[in-house]
Amino acid sequence: MAKLTLDDLRKMRDQKQKLMEKRDPSNKDVQVIVGMGTCGIAAGAKETFNAIIEELDARGISNVLVRQTGCMGLCHSEPTVEVIVPGMPVVIYGNVDATVGKQIVTDHIVGNKLIDNHICDKPATDIIR
Repeated sequence: MAKLTLDDLRKMRDQKQKLMEKRDPSNKDVQVIVGMGTCGIAAGAKETFNAIIEELDARGISNVLVRQTGCMGLCHSEPTVEVIVPGMPVVIYGNVDATVGKQIVTDHIVGNKLIDNHICDKPATDIIR
């Protein structure tokens, strides 16, 4: 293995700091929570998590806290993703592969539209305006 230079170490530090900023809750008003229990990981939750991060990066969105949780109890619908956006109902999406993860960013977070065919925990109609 080649020796690392001071510039190499600085680049590595900057990359890790950018990754950690996504998990820092300060100045974040939107949350995306990916179910990473055993069943979620087996169903592809890691790929979903990475796709969401990549899409947020590609769009330069920095007000979203992306984090993991254990099993949400919806094993039949794994991978599951809970999305909390101010002014919208809290929604849990199921069967979220990488493509749907990116769609959550574009449609739900950016466009403020629910993705109907993936909602597991659909909110009551009386709270949707």
